[in-house]
Amino acid sequence: MLFWGAAAFCVLAMAPFGELISGALFGCPFKELTGYPCPSCGTTRSALALARFDVLGALLRYPLPTLGWIAFIGGGLSLSAWALTGRDVPPLPRRIPGWGLALGVAVVLANWGWAIATGV
Repeated sequence: MLFWGAAAFCVLAMAPFGELISGALFGCPFKELTGYPCPSCGTTRSALALARFDVLGALLRYPLPTLGWIAFIGGGLSLSAWALTGRDVPPLPRRIPGWGLALGVAVVLANWGWAIATGV
């Protein structure tokens, strides 16, 4: 849990430098080959929007990646704080139920449809 928190802290610490490193990033190879965004298109751009504190803009353009970044940072910091206080961290489920897997696939496909429809 502390590793997750350290990674989340590093992401937050790098946020002010987001615009500086954005020029060095490469485009999506899937989109360059097919002309369509991949299922994870927008993940980097949502991180850059969040680094500018444009949470609403990131959510409207890239909903699933934005929620993923928020969950990653919030979960990492909160569980690390929980572990540092000496309390037991609640265990994660060992197995995802079938409906959970189906829901996850549906959410990713809906996000992919959103990316295609909005031209991400």
